[in-house]
Amino acid sequence: MLSGLELLQWLIGACGALLVAGAAYWKQSLSFSGMVAAVVMGTIYFGAGNLFWFGILLVFFTSSTLLSKLHHENKAELESTYDKTGRRDAGQVFANGGLGMLAVLLNAVYPLELWGFLFIGVMATVTSDTWATEIGTLARKPPRSVLTGKVLQAGTSGGVSLPGTLAAAAGGALIGAASWLLRAASGMTPHAFWLLVLAGLLGGLAGAFADSVLGATVQRMNRCTVCSREVEASKHCGKPTVYARGWRWMDNDTVNAVSSIIGGAVALLVSYISYIG
Repeated sequence: MLSGLELLQWLIGACGALLVAGAAYWKQSLSFSGMVAAVVMGTIYFGAGNLFWFGILLVFFTSSTLLSKLHHENKAELESTYDKTGRRDAGQVFANGGLGMLAVLLNAVYPLELWGFLFIGVMATVTSDTWATEIGTLARKPPRSVLTGKVLQAGTSGGVSLPGTLAAAAGGALIGAASWLLRAASGMTPHAFWLLVLAGLLGGLAGAFADSVLGATVQRMNRCTVCSREVEASKHCGKPTVYARGWRWMDNDTVNAVSSIIGGAVALLVSYISYIG
């Protein structure tokens, strides 16, 4: 049975999540299913957690939404190649925040410091990956394959660029820095600022590069029957695409989830090395 204070915390979480998700839906950053998923997720982040967990989710969501609104001439064309567009649905919301929500619930049931570091790595990954995609598409030079270094067409899965990599580093470091501030504001056990920033930085970069490697190797890719371009989308040039390569079940949301696990593991490793050192 929840106490009055605990019930109030869940209520505050629900109201805050509804306010943020509702604004995102109104701005067309979320679909209706995405809005519902974001409300559920935000409520759990604050209700089962505290300001630390909810605040990191908010940093990721706000920064990613703002970056997605950057205008450039290739954006509409590039989005047509993606499996999902800038308006996030429930699948994307849970792919980006579902593992973080699991960490929140695990910490609520069995509190351990490792859940916090795992959470930082997971959220750093989704932030780094989003920042890398949004900034990388603005680069004047085309991306190169993360595996071979071959020049690729902008928007191709498995492509990396210097601006995108720097953006990924910045996004991960931001999550680490924000976690230090939010932990202090939530009255949690303090950790060194450099440790949290390093966990976010390395976790985010590892997860973002894992996303690129998976995109270049096992992610399901389709081929446009009109222009012959390899794309994630099920439709391109107004026509259904056909399977080209990769594991059929490894869609973009699954790639995001696997990458987040890798990023979380790297952040945990950073905390462990610091502890034994």
